[in-house]
Amino acid sequence: MILQAPAAVVMIRPHNFHPNPETRGDNAYQSNAIGTATEIADRARREFDDVVAKLRSVGVTVHDFDDKSGQTPDSVFPNNWFSTHAGGHVAVYPMYAETRRQERRWDVIDMLKKDYRVADVIDYSGLEQDGLALEGTGAMVLDHVGRVAYVAKSNRADPVLLERFCTNFNYEPIAFDAVDADGNAVYHTNVLMAIGTQYALAGLDMIVDDERRETVRARLVESGHEMIALSEHQISEFCGNAFELTGQDGLVLAISQRALNALTSAQITIIEQSARILPLNIPTIETAGGSVRCMISGLHLAKR
Repeated sequence: MILQAPAAVVMIRPHNFHPNPETRGDNAYQSNAIGTATEIADRARREFDDVVAKLRSVGVTVHDFDDKSGQTPDSVFPNNWFSTHAGGHVAVYPMYAETRRQERRWDVIDMLKKDYRVADVIDYSGLEQDGLALEGTGAMVLDHVGRVAYVAKSNRADPVLLERFCTNFNYEPIAFDAVDADGNAVYHTNVLMAIGTQYALAGLDMIVDDERRETVRARLVESGHEMIALSEHQISEFCGNAFELTGQDGLVLAISQRALNALTSAQITIIEQSARILPLNIPTIETAGGSVRCMISGLHLAKR
């Protein structure tokens, strides 16, 4: 179970959070935060601390780091700049927006090497100089059991770099175009879909090509997942931006309260057949265009 649902995570506590104007151009899920800069930052920090406390209360190990830089408004979303993989492998990624490139922290990687069995770190970040970006488990939703990387095509998921990652880490890439009703490309795949151990949430109707849509559905079913189809409205409420974790009493689906409110009772029933739902209230953080999944970097590594 832990292969898909990690029991430990890294999170970055924001001290100067605000919706990033540099990323608004291709992130249709951003919205305006209400209040002064100080009020917005304070609310985001309180929301973050509440999430950490609730994750720890169900037995998830949380390694939290503080970010006090005023130059990294999206630092609360660390899953975009690094990922970890069974066998002791770590990847560090190139970011699309210049402000986001400053989020990478080598003290986090040093902690991983100290506390977990890390065999190697593959650093792709230098490819930013060539205009390439692959924003980690935001750009890719990984089926760790089926060994598939699902990717919505965007500025943040370069196809050449995707192929390189999949070769290095032994995933099969399945890329597709996905857009909303206004024709905006989905900026990160983890807004569109989430893969648990027994189920998968996905806004398949937003995938443009019929054949590709069926391919995604079929591969998720083949790898043992019960499909939970999400509407475009549910995607806009961040229902696809959830993350399954392993707690002290079994599987837990971390999802925002906003997203949970948008799920139907039938969808909730399917999830609860295998996982406890843990609602997390993060309305301020969600104004940046990401939700719970974006906040959490799962650790698929063995403890030392």
